[in-house]
Amino acid sequence: MKKTLIKRILAAALCGLTAAAAAGCGSVKGSAIAFNENGEKKLSVVCTGFSEYDWTKNILGEKAADTELTYLLDNGVDMHSYQPTAADIAKISTCDVFVYVGGESQEWAEDALANSTCRPVRLLDVLEKNGSAKEEEIKEGMQAEEECEEEGAPEYDEHVWLTPGNAEIFVRAICDELAAADPAGKDVYTKAADDYIVQLDGLKADFTAELSACPNKTLIVADRFPFRYLADEYGLDYYAAFAGCSAETEASFETVAFLSQKLDETDAKTVFTLENSNGKIAAAVIANSKEKSAGTAALDSLQSVNSTQINNGASYISIMRKNLEALKTALK
Repeated sequence: MKKTLIKRILAAALCGLTAAAAAGCGSVKGSAIAFNENGEKKLSVVCTGFSEYDWTKNILGEKAADTELTYLLDNGVDMHSYQPTAADIAKISTCDVFVYVGGESQEWAEDALANSTCRPVRLLDVLEKNGSAKEEEIKEGMQAEEECEEEGAPEYDEHVWLTPGNAEIFVRAICDELAAADPAGKDVYTKAADDYIVQLDGLKADFTAELSACPNKTLIVADRFPFRYLADEYGLDYYAAFAGCSAETEASFETVAFLSQKLDETDAKTVFTLENSNGKIAAAVIANSKEKSAGTAALDSLQSVNSTQINNGASYISIMRKNLEALKTALK
């Protein structure tokens, strides 16, 4: 049903583009076509998620003013529930570079790209090429969802942005495609990417130093767990209510009881949730454990960062540093 809807949206967007071209329009409303003050077409880049958007913004450097950079999920909608509008499809159809995660949640992007001449950067492809992509994991005690258990080829974990190591790989890949789309700006993009990677190196070093010093290495998560890449990179173990791909919000008694038991067994003092959680599952886990004094802390998956937060200074590095602080405080 969702795939059929996307195809209809795509058809409508293409009809709009065709009609505008036939009318001799200089630009298409809702597309990524924009012009600078000299009437020259700007480089156009479309990003689905916040992390891709923030990385690209940093790579553009002094060329940012000559670029039309679009963040599709700027209203804070989660990647897993996002459905593109006709205007979004039009932007992708006319942009120069399209940066997206790929995977099951963004199957719609493949249909949009079939009618686009842009240079795509599919993050899962970037990781697959160097053998770093990880399959979705169902761990002991997780309340599995039918969508995560479908037969066929294994699904890769889509939450590839949640570790500084991967971020560096993606910055290089995005930089290469920007330079290919705009050869005149190659030196600018390369220099800006190099400078930004220095910041990511610092972030990565801090994660390594702080987490290696923590005596406890196990996370109790009363929510979805999109941090598989982060956990593996820094040697953390975890028990969670749901897999990262899950759309579930209500935990069964068995799931709560399992997490309560693990809270006691691991001697953890904190139950983690994701951003925007109502905290009900975490409260139930603590209430059913022996450790009634355990606290809660939120980890931000960077999946629902909106334009207001961006205008207030939110960045990939600032949010990841908040995650590090939450982990360090809980695990020590």
